[in-house]
Amino acid sequence: MRIRTRYWGLGGLLALAATLVLLVALPSSASGSAQHVRWDIISTTGVPPGPLNPGGHASATAPNGGDTITLTGSGTFVAPPSAGSSAATGGGTWTTSSGAGGTYTVTGLVSWVNAGPQGPTTPPFIDNIDHGTRVNGTAVLRIAFSDGSQGVLTIGCHGPGAPPGIFEGIATTKGFTTYYTVPAPAPGVDAGRTNFHVR
Repeated sequence: MRIRTRYWGLGGLLALAATLVLLVALPSSASGSAQHVRWDIISTTGVPPGPLNPGGHASATAPNGGDTITLTGSGTFVAPPSAGSSAATGGGTWTTSSGAGGTYTVTGLVSWVNAGPQGPTTPPFIDNIDHGTRVNGTAVLRIAFSDGSQGVLTIGCHGPGAPPGIFEGIATTKGFTTYYTVPAPAPGVDAGRTNFHVR
């Protein structure tokens, strides 16, 4: 009986030690995999070495003769969300071709997929936005418009070296309206471009 008791005691200590190791290791590995991302609707002609600046605008159009919406904006988020929070920030302005407008605020992160670092360009872009690594990818954010309507904002960045299937620009919903027709940026025109920086 004493031998069995000793083994049970040793087993309990080993289980407790393993639990403590997991409690210490899991948060650090989870935080190591978290990505701190900045998103921007940028100002650039898309021709290097032209500078990449914040403060640009991008548009999308609703179907069936609907409006065109134009957004400005920037912000940040953490992905994957930890403890139920994505630490999503940011927002910008919105205007429609019918004359409505105001501001919008990011209220949360729906999804983020990093499509890898952007490839080099010759000559290189002058990046005046952030010190992080420029990456291609797609983010979907929940947003609240200043007129009380809600929506989701999809930001696509198809920069140098991006795989196929990512649009460049923004698409959004606003209430029931789906602004899903995304025009391709025109070479040399300062409109319709976005960027992500992973810190």
